Amino acid sequence: MYFPFFLALAYALGSVPFGAVLSRWRAGMDITKAGSGNIGATNVLRQAGPALGVATLACDMAKGALPVLGAVLVLGTDGFWTQTAVALTALAAFLGHLFPLYSLFKKGGKGVATAAGCVLILSPAALVCALAVFAAVVGIFRRVSLGSLISAASLAPLVYWQTHSLPYTGAALAVTVLVWFKHEANIKRLIAGEESAIF
Repeated sequence: MYFPFFLALAYALGSVPFGAVLSRWRAGMDITKAGSGNIGATNVLRQAGPALGVATLACDMAKGALPVLGAVLVLGTDGFWTQTAVALTALAAFLGHLFPLYSLFKKGGKGVATAAGCVLILSPAALVCALAVFAAVVGIFRRVSLGSLISAASLAPLVYWQTHSLPYTGAALAVTVLVWFKHEANIKRLIAGEESAIF
């Protein structure tokens, strides 16, 4: 009986465009019309400064973590169907960020931070490993988008390795596909050697 509530709450919370809200409130800018136009932490950092970039990252992670944590606390994690409910709650939050309700499913972010928040609850160890992959790739190649793509690709095997949960692994695989889909323009710039370096 709680499952539809968690899905609705997760999607509604995931839809909150914290990058746009914080940039408008603290910097007086429309982040969707600055830089890449993305509402995520990387564009906010570049256009509005490190403080707002970090705040956006934290808020986007929280909106993935909180509904999943609520689902885990109420529903538990035992059994295939319970894990499926929790995994679908995570996907609802993630999809809310990509296709936000409040902007008529447009101007969503790329989902990396929100996905990280979800995985933080589903499998903290998998998230730590994925973050290590992200840090290594960004440190070597200086491209956040490349780090996001490679770490996203590592999620499903890492989640399965840590949890042996098919629902959680399926959710992680869906996240990977959607993150790559939302990074289509970045992939083209990476191939052309035109993607901006972070430092």
